[in-house]
Amino acid sequence: MKTIAASLLQAVTRRATDCSTPASDQPMSILIVDDEEGVRRYVDRVLSGAGYRTTIAIDGADAIAASAREGRFDLLLTDVAMPKMTGAELARRLRLNDPDLKVLYLTGCSDQLFEEKATLWHQEAFLEKPCTAAGLLQAVSLAVTGKMT
Repeated sequence: MKTIAASLLQAVTRRATDCSTPASDQPMSILIVDDEEGVRRYVDRVLSGAGYRTTIAIDGADAIAASAREGRFDLLLTDVAMPKMTGAELARRLRLNDPDLKVLYLTGCSDQLFEEKATLWHQEAFLEKPCTAAGLLQAVSLAVTGKMT
């Protein structure tokens, strides 16, 4: 008998596998930014395994360079607390060129996020880490499509 978590993961993965944008028929693109290598690898493995096109950056400056190089992303998935540039500052800078950029903050300290940002803006959400693969996929699907899978 399958566990609820296993069933949920399969359902979310099936939905995320069909993660193409209607206009382009290309996989949705996600810019993953975290200063911890293990977190970057885990998030990339889960999301690329579900069919998303992922680009990894180690900090804010690297993310800005990736955005200039790769163009528009459907979602910025960023850590809140990083050296040199916070996730909120990175989101603000990337939105100068892409005001509709959706943002999912991945944080181990949600209190820190809300100290820096009193409220989340439109098209922003956060997910506590550590998180399960199913939780990550659900949060990304909700952030990108506005719907729970």
